[in-house]
Amino acid sequence: MSPKNEKSAAPPAPEPLRVPVADSHTHLDMQEGTVEEALAKAASVGVTTLIQVGCDLKGSQWAADTAAEHPNVWATVALHPNEAPRIVHGDPDGWSRQGTRTPGGDKALQDALDRIAALAALPQVRGVGETGLDYFRTGPEGVEAQQFSFRRHIDIAKGVGKALVIHDREAHDDVLRILDEEGAPDTVVFHCYSGDAAMARICADKGYYLSFAGNVTYKSAQDLRDAVAVAPLDRLLVETDAPFLTPVPYRGRPNAPYLIPVTLRAMAAVKQLPEDELAAAIGANTARAFGY
Repeated sequence: MSPKNEKSAAPPAPEPLRVPVADSHTHLDMQEGTVEEALAKAASVGVTTLIQVGCDLKGSQWAADTAAEHPNVWATVALHPNEAPRIVHGDPDGWSRQGTRTPGGDKALQDALDRIAALAALPQVRGVGETGLDYFRTGPEGVEAQQFSFRRHIDIAKGVGKALVIHDREAHDDVLRILDEEGAPDTVVFHCYSGDAAMARICADKGYYLSFAGNVTYKSAQDLRDAVAVAPLDRLLVETDAPFLTPVPYRGRPNAPYLIPVTLRAMAAVKQLPEDELAAAIGANTARAFGY
């Protein structure tokens, strides 16, 4: 296999976990192959439950439909923080998965949020997310739409009594502030946790769950490992965010739920815990957070 082909090839399956866990955040609709293939490959290494996450109306409907068809898949539904400004202002840069759109204004955002609220009430939907704030990709002109959308998602999550799944990129202070201002739902999950140990302690004090992805294995990510070290065992989750954030040593190659054991073992090393003990805790935490 040439170096170029190897770079795009799926990584080999890791040694199976002895204690089954869940992938708390994945995007099967963005991955190669069928849902059935992804589920079988994940189950073969001990990843027996997947949380399929919606980022826009189309993806949220797909997540709900897929969860209805597969007993080991649960869904979350939302407008991603980067999606809200594009609904309001249009999509001139072609970033979103829905192609070119004309600006819809505030009414279009309200209508979209109403559709998310309806999906959130479905029994196979176990969370509202990924929502939150992302100041990395969306500029200052998008902040108002993002914050409005985030507040509405908090309200939806409280209304249906389900987990709130947060995407927080370069917006830690505002995310925590808005959660305090609105009153956080009973269950809050920080997906792909991106803060440091100090923020992890704040989240732990508030009872929030912290979900770690493959980037916890990156050489530059000592802040994330420090956060894993201080996070309470009963608040830890693990995720792929696949097809993104493939763990070392496969960084840059396609990610998928079957690679969860690589990240979990890295977390166990940081926590100085036996792999089975961490897996048992994460399995129980994910079931508790998403109510399955």
